[in-house]
Amino acid sequence: MSIKHCEQHKDCERQRLYRRCCAAVFGIILLLLLIVLIVWLVLRPTKPRFYLNDVTVVCLNVSTSSAGYSYSYLAVTMQATIAARNANDRVGIYYDRADVYAEYKGLRITVPTALPPVYQGHPDLTVWSPFISGSNVQLPPYLAVSITQDETAGYLLVTIRVDGWIRYKAGAFITSHYHLRVRCPALLVVNDGRGSYGSNTGGGDGYFRFQRAAACVVDV
Repeated sequence: MSIKHCEQHKDCERQRLYRRCCAAVFGIILLLLLIVLIVWLVLRPTKPRFYLNDVTVVCLNVSTSSAGYSYSYLAVTMQATIAARNANDRVGIYYDRADVYAEYKGLRITVPTALPPVYQGHPDLTVWSPFISGSNVQLPPYLAVSITQDETAGYLLVTIRVDGWIRYKAGAFITSHYHLRVRCPALLVVNDGRGSYGSNTGGGDGYFRFQRAAACVVDV
């Protein structure tokens, strides 16, 4: 056998070995992905359920600046009680990061408040009651008029939002992060429905009253 023929034979052996190694690695990866898919389909984790149980308004006041141009500013402090339930039978949920804040007609009126990280087993219930606030929040003219009109009419609708990241846990398997978005409408009754009659001073104790607990819209 010539030296050239031996070298070609060795090259062929190396190529076959390389192809076998690649096929084995690909087969292992495919098997792992198949196992993950089967586990996921069997357990089929569902998104958590959120409920807005209460909103207590400590202060909500619109003021107008008289210096130069006329601007309206909002000062608000409220406490929102939010409950989250893990609806899965065999899957836990890690709440790694979650912020809660309030909106009025698409405008964020409070700064985000971080909720403490928590692991939620099945079917655990977790309740948070954070204070959320905003000071000197500049309002566009149409929103300043709208919030005054709503308060005068006796009903004010705000939205409590939760934005964060969660992971699912099934046995020893933990997923990557999923983006959690929660929207909770909060209807506030102003002065027992009688409204403010144009006076937007924030009222006193019980001036704003949360109407009723309601389920939230959850997107994962």
